[in-house]
Amino acid sequence: MRFDVLTLFPDLFESYLQQSLLKKAIDRGLIEIHRWNFRDWATDKHQSVDDKPYGGGAGMLLCCQPVFDCVDAVQQQGTAPGALVMLTPQGRRLDQALVEELAAKPRLVLLCGRYEGFDDRIRQGLEPIEVSVGDFITNGGEVPAMLIIDAVMRLVPGVLGDETSSRYESFAETGLLEHPQYTRPREYRGMSVPEVLVNGNHQQIAEWRRQTSLERTREVRGEGALRGAERG
Repeated sequence: MRFDVLTLFPDLFESYLQQSLLKKAIDRGLIEIHRWNFRDWATDKHQSVDDKPYGGGAGMLLCCQPVFDCVDAVQQQGTAPGALVMLTPQGRRLDQALVEELAAKPRLVLLCGRYEGFDDRIRQGLEPIEVSVGDFITNGGEVPAMLIIDAVMRLVPGVLGDETSSRYESFAETGLLEHPQYTRPREYRGMSVPEVLVNGNHQQIAEWRRQTSLERTREVRGEGALRGAERG
C-alpha cells in the first residue's frame, strides 16, 4: 500500500518512519510512504503558500495554487492516482469502519493543513475524503496523518506478525472496547490477576472477557454504544 503525504513539514515524519512495525513494513515492501512539500510548487521567490482570508479574521489560509499543483503532480506518480484524504476538523470522524474503508484502497494521498486551514476551493475542487481524528485542535494535519497511517497499515496483509490479531482488537469485530489484560507477575503492589484468567477454563475466560468489555464500553462510551454490540 502506498501513502503520499502532502505537507509543509515533511521532516516531521523522519523519526516516525524509522520506528517499530512501520519501518519493518517499509523494509519488507508492504508499505510505501512518500513525502511532498507544498512549497516546492509555490511560484514566487519566497515560496509563499498562505495568505490572509477574505473578509478578515485571525490567521492565514493555505492558498489554492500550490496545493492544486502539488496534488496534480503527485497524482501522476505511481501506477494510478490515489484516494485524496483531507485532514480537517470538519471531516468525518475517524473510526474503525472508516479505517477499513481507507485500507481497502491501494493508495492514499493525505493532505495536511496548517495555519487556519485550507481555502475552501481546495475542498470544492479536489473533492477529497474529509477526515477528522476528533473534536480538538492540533497544530496541523501531520500528527492526524500519522494516526491514519498507523491505523490503516495494521490492516495491510503481512504487516502484523499474527494475521488474526487486528481482527480481535477493540471495535474490529464487536464494536466493544477491549477487555482488561494482564501478564506476569500474578501479584504486584497489592493488585492481583483475576482468578478466572488462571483457572484454565476457556469458556469462563471468554465470558469474563465479554462481560468486562461490555462494562468498560458502558462506562467509557455510555449505553448507546452497547445497542449494536449487545445484539451481536
